[in-house]
Formats: sequence, structure tokens, C-alpha cells
Amino acid sequence: MGALILFGALFIMLAISVPVGISLGISSLLYLVVVQHAPVVAAVQRIVVAADSFSLLALPLFIISGNLMTDGGISRRLIDFVDALVGWMRGGLAIVTTIACMFFGAISGSNTATTAAIGSIMIPGMAAKHYDPEFAAAVTSASGVLGAIIPPSLMMISYGTITGASISGLFMGGFVPGILCGLSLIIVSYIICRKQGFVSDKKFSFGRLMATFKDAILALLMPVIVLGGIYGGIFTPTEAAAVACVYCFIIATFVYKEITLKDLPRILISSIHTSSGIMLLVCTASLFGWGLTVGKVPQLVASAILGITKSKILILLLINIVLLIVGCFLESIAAIVILTPVLFPIALALGLNPIHFGIIVCVNICIGTLTPPFGVCLFVSSGITKIPLERIAKKSLPFLAALLICLMIITYVEPVSMFLPNLIAGK
Repeated sequence: MGALILFGALFIMLAISVPVGISLGISSLLYLVVVQHAPVVAAVQRIVVAADSFSLLALPLFIISGNLMTDGGISRRLIDFVDALVGWMRGGLAIVTTIACMFFGAISGSNTATTAAIGSIMIPGMAAKHYDPEFAAAVTSASGVLGAIIPPSLMMISYGTITGASISGLFMGGFVPGILCGLSLIIVSYIICRKQGFVSDKKFSFGRLMATFKDAILALLMPVIVLGGIYGGIFTPTEAAAVACVYCFIIATFVYKEITLKDLPRILISSIHTSSGIMLLVCTASLFGWGLTVGKVPQLVASAILGITKSKILILLLINIVLLIVGCFLESIAAIVILTPVLFPIALALGLNPIHFGIIVCVNICIGTLTPPFGVCLFVSSGITKIPLERIAKKSLPFLAALLICLMIITYVEPVSMFLPNLIAGK
């Protein structure tokens, strides 16, 4: 009965368009205070404790670094280098879009930021070269998904904070799945471009490649420094996020000279707006998770699912279906913070490694950002092109199919996610 009140209040508020963070907080307070008779001060303390997290500090810092990359010309130089590297191939600009999103995702950690930053440059560029605008928007939306799979990832930070799983381990676990998904999108792009006759008017130029590499080398070094520092044990993910901010600021301000001190307030205010929304979600989700724990909801859900079948394969398939459906309707961080406390005990009961399960969760919800009705990557591309969302979604179907195949591989072939974490751990 208590669980019905908790989820009923949440879904009613979501249905009337109350923001997710506020919906989580009010439904949790209603359940804990009215049903469980918990003191209000205890609920407030729970929210404060959730915010007082060193790991969560990485969220706003990576958001700031992503904004500095976009405004400081770093993302444009990455695109120029990738274009010189593969832009001469058939469907080269589509391939450039995917690879550029992989590079940008390796710094920003956000699928929305990746889609917006790369799409604002590549979609007009593809249109100018007579690519189908709907295809250009579709490949950008699909490639933007990689921004939250390839580490660092804001979703992985949120998952690790909630479950206690190693964030560094999650970052390592996301590398191979991210590359696998990226390669699948490149293959689909090549097949479509070959079928529709999209060819490049460029020829490979070693001189241009070297020139763009020289111009982009400082941008290319950034993921090496940040991720290498994490995996080398030099600094934590949060410290790495701070290093990323300082590095981006120095490069964009003093080397590329594309931003000035006058631009910083605007960049910081934009970052604050994004960060505050995410932090509200995480804090109220902590309160929601406490309500779930008090009501023993995770145990009830685990018992119900395990009562249906004992097959690990079928249970993982059910979990994937639930995550994909929820990912269609909720913002990615919101989906993570709501579903993780419910599904994590099931994963432990199945004997899944928390890192492997975290990658499964993140990939599922990332795919949800490519699906209507609330696929955020589709909305971003639609906003850039002014093409109706449903037309972009239709063109995205081949890319969605490729990502779903990758999801099945990631789900049922554990070494895809665990190879690097186990290698680093010496297992």
C-alpha cells in the first residue's frame, strides 16, 4: 500500500508536468511523513547528506569543461582533425560526426551537450554537401548518444554515487561498449551513404591532416590527460573533472584565444543552470531511494521478478525492456536515480558485477534518448534543423537497431564491459 502511495504520487505529478526533481521530493516527503511517520528533519538531513558528496562534485565540473570546449573552439578543432582523417571516405561527413561525438563525449560526459555541440557544426555542414537533412539529423542524434556511454559519463557518476560502485571502474568499463556502439553507427552510416550515393568531394591530404593535427593536438591531449590520470591513479574522477576545467580554460583563453574573461560569467551561469537541475534530481532521488528502502520496495520487486523466472537470461531481458521503456519518457539522470535503487538488488541477486550492471543501465537509458516521445537527442537535432521530431526518429531506426544489437552483446557478454576493469585490477 505504501509503495502505491509513493509511486502514485510521483506519476500523478509527472503526468501534470511537475518537474521530475520536485515530483521526487514531494512524493517522498508525502510517503515518509504521512505513511511512515518519519520526522521532516530526517528527510531534510537525507537531502543534505546526498548533496555533501565529493564524487558528485564531478558533475558540475565536467559540465563546465564541456561548455568551455564548445565556446573555446576546442570542439571545432576536433571536428576539423577528424574530417581530415576520414572525411574523404564515402559518407565521410556522417562518419566524422560519429567520431567527433566520441571524442567530445570523452571530455564532456553528456549526450545532450555532445549532440548540441557537434550537431550545430556538422548538420549544416552535411546539408551544404547535399546530404539528406533528415539523415544528417538522425546520424547526429544517434552519435550524440555516445556522449554518455564513452567515459567520463555523468550517468555513470550518478549510478556510482547511488550504488557505491567504483566510478573509475565504471569509466573503464564504458570504453569498449562505447567504441562498439560507435563502430556500429559508422557501419550503418557507410551502408546508408553507399546506398543513397552520398560521396565526398574531398581527397585525402596528408598535409591537411598534419595541419589539423597540429592545431588540434592540445584538444586531443585532454582526454588522454584526464582519463590517463584517473586510470593511472594520479587523481580521482572528481579531481580529473577539475583538471579538465582548468585545462580547457587555459587552452581556450590563452592558446586558442576564443574566449575572454568577460565570457566566463555567461559560461558559468549556463553551467550552473544545467548542474543545479541535475543536483536537485540526485538529492531528491536520494530521499526517494530512502523511501523505497523503508517500504522494502526493492525487495518486493526482486521477489516478484525472481518469482516469475529463475533464468538469468530472461530476467536481464525484462530489465532491459523496463529500462528502454522508461528511457523513452524520462530524462537520463532522472531515470538512473529512480530505477537504480529498485533494480540494483535484483542485479546483486543474479550475481552481476555492479560495474557490468551499471554499463547495462547506462547504455539502455542512453538508447532511450534516441526514442520518442521524449528522446532528448532527437529534440536537440530537431531544434537545430527545425525538422519535426517524428521524421528524424524514422530516419534514426537503422541506428537504433544497431545500438540495440550492441546492447544485447553488452548485456550477455560480460567481458565486453569487464575486460578493462579486470585487466587494470590484475584479474
